[in-house]
Amino acid sequence: MKKKLLVTVIILVTLLIASVLVFTLSIGPVNKNNTDIVKFVVEKGDTYSNLSDKLKDANLIRSELFYKAYVKITKPSDLQAGKYPMSQSMSLIDIVNMLKNHATYNPDAVTITFPEGINMNRIAKIIAANTNNTEDSVYTLLKDNAFLDEMIAKYWFLSKDIKNPNIYYSLEGYLFPNTYEFENKDVSVRDIFIKMLDETQKQLAPYKTDIQANKMSIHQLLTLASIVELESWSESDRQTVAGVFYNRLNSGWTLGSCVTTYYASKVQMGERDLKVSEINAFNSYNTRNSKMAGKLPVGPICNPSIVSIKAALYPNKNDYFYFVSDKNKKLYFNKTYAAHEQTISDLQKQGLWLEY
Repeated sequence: MKKKLLVTVIILVTLLIASVLVFTLSIGPVNKNNTDIVKFVVEKGDTYSNLSDKLKDANLIRSELFYKAYVKITKPSDLQAGKYPMSQSMSLIDIVNMLKNHATYNPDAVTITFPEGINMNRIAKIIAANTNNTEDSVYTLLKDNAFLDEMIAKYWFLSKDIKNPNIYYSLEGYLFPNTYEFENKDVSVRDIFIKMLDETQKQLAPYKTDIQANKMSIHQLLTLASIVELESWSESDRQTVAGVFYNRLNSGWTLGSCVTTYYASKVQMGERDLKVSEINAFNSYNTRNSKMAGKLPVGPICNPSIVSIKAALYPNKNDYFYFVSDKNKKLYFNKTYAAHEQTISDLQKQGLWLEY
C-alpha cells in the first residue's frame, strides 16, 4: 500500500514538473537570441483571439493554445490598431503586454521639439524644416479668423485678445514648448497647433482657479510670462524678475525690457544691434517707449515655459525696480537707478557686461 502511494506521488510530481516545463517553454520566446524586429500589424477590428494565428504564422509565439489561455485569464485592455515592434526574443507575456500598452511603432512618425522661449518665427521655421508645410502656411493659419474663432470656443484660456489687430501672431505665447510626435511629415499646421494647445491646456489646468481669480487676464499673464522667460533663467530669478515688473507696472513705470524692443522691431536677439530709432519708436510691444508707461505689450513675445507662467502668477514680492544680467547669466537686482548704474559700471570694469 505504501509502495503504491509512493509511486502515485512520484507520478503526480513528475506530471507537475512536466506541466511546469511545458508551460514555461510554451510561453517563452521562440528564439531568445533572435532580436530582429518584426513589425507586427494589428488591423482595425482585430481581437486578441484572432491574433493568435497571425502571431503563430509570424513565428512570434510557440503555442496558440497557451496564448489564448493566457489572454482569457489576464483579460488585457482593448487593442489598438497599429504596427508593433516585436521579436522572437520576446516571451508571450512580453507580447501581450506590448499589445495591452498600445506600444505601436510608426516608421514614418515625426518627432518635433519646440524649445522653451521661442517665438512664432522660429516655430514656423521648425515646422517647415520637419514637415511638408511651408513657413507661409503657418502664418496663413494664424490669420484665419474661422480657425481662431474655433480655437477660442474650444479652449478656456483663449479669448478675443488674440485677434487684436496690433498683435503680430495670434497664437504667440499659447503654443506650449515641448517635444511632440506626429504620424508623418504630412501633418497639417492645424493639427500641430491643436496638439500644442492641448498641451497648454494640460499644463495650465492645475492653476486654472488661480489664473481666473487673478487681477490680470490670462492674456496679460502669458504676456508677462513671455517677457520673464527671456529676461531670466533660474526659477527663483524668474519669480524675482516678475516681482520687479509688477513693481514697475504698479508705479506707472515702463517695463523698460530690451527683449520687447527686439520683438517690436522683429529682430532676433543676437542678430544685430538695434538702431536708436528702433529703441525709441512707439510700438504696442516696445516697453522702452514712454507711451508704454504702466502697460504690458499687446501680447506675448515668445512661448514661455510653465516655470515662467508660474512666476508671473506667483511672483516674489520685493522692492526692486531694476535688474541687469552679466555674461554668465547672473542677475543683479537694485532698488534705485543710482545703484543700478553702479552695478553696470562694476560689470563693465570686470569684463562681465553683456552686450547684444
